[in-house]
Amino acid sequence: MSWLARLSLDYTQENGRSVARFSHEGPLRILQSLYPEGDAICHNVLVHPPSGLVGGDTLDMQVTVGKGAHGLVTTPGATRFYRSEAGLATQQVHARLRDGARLEWLPLEALAYSGCDALNLARFELAPTAELMTWDITALGLPNAQQPFVAGRFQQHLEIPGLNGPIWLERGTVEAQDERLMNGPLGLAGQRCMATLVFAAGSAIAPDRAEAALDAARAALEASPLRLQAGATQPHPQVIVLRVLAPVVEPAMQLLRPVWAAWRQVLWGLPGTVPRLWNL
Repeated sequence: MSWLARLSLDYTQENGRSVARFSHEGPLRILQSLYPEGDAICHNVLVHPPSGLVGGDTLDMQVTVGKGAHGLVTTPGATRFYRSEAGLATQQVHARLRDGARLEWLPLEALAYSGCDALNLARFELAPTAELMTWDITALGLPNAQQPFVAGRFQQHLEIPGLNGPIWLERGTVEAQDERLMNGPLGLAGQRCMATLVFAAGSAIAPDRAEAALDAARAALEASPLRLQAGATQPHPQVIVLRVLAPVVEPAMQLLRPVWAAWRQVLWGLPGTVPRLWNL
């Protein structure tokens, strides 16, 4: 039996406080709102009790961040795409950010088990003065458990549309049996974790802000053992990107987290307040 789970999450700013309200259908919900940084930023944990998807399952998340509101969303654990022969398993999020809104969409990794058929799709619409930080971390197989990714398919789609065409559109398909992609020097080169951190704005990022963000990312890269497998660029006036390849999730996350914290500081003047869940 396949699962269809839907969540509608809405952030509004009310008297200086970012307030989260949600409705859900099926096993997908938001836990209690937390305010470790004060009323202006609402932290939430997105929970999917079954913790994994098989063929035919769909997780559908619709998010709205109202004018001036700031929401931070993370998850308690990885999203697992299990081996299945029952068709496509889909996780999708569509977020709309109004003027002055900020969203930090920071789920933990997606794990692609060997034999899965998975689609991980994210679409973020930004008003002219809205800003977004999000990351995507994908691990192929479970190398530490001697369960390599030797069969199946994982599809990625990350889209940030703009008024005059896409600001950012990234699509990719990883086929386990594509030897050139999986192990070739111009592909994954034997690495099994792909990670991307994105800062995006509804309008062009001021050059001094962009340069400060790139400098912070590159300083973290220089101190990282992954410095030869990662890079930070500004491929579009409205987008800054950090990309990482790693053998497993942990070293990639050890780079993404300090860069996220540094970007919060240089771009928003905020401390890198780590969600409480990450310390468990």
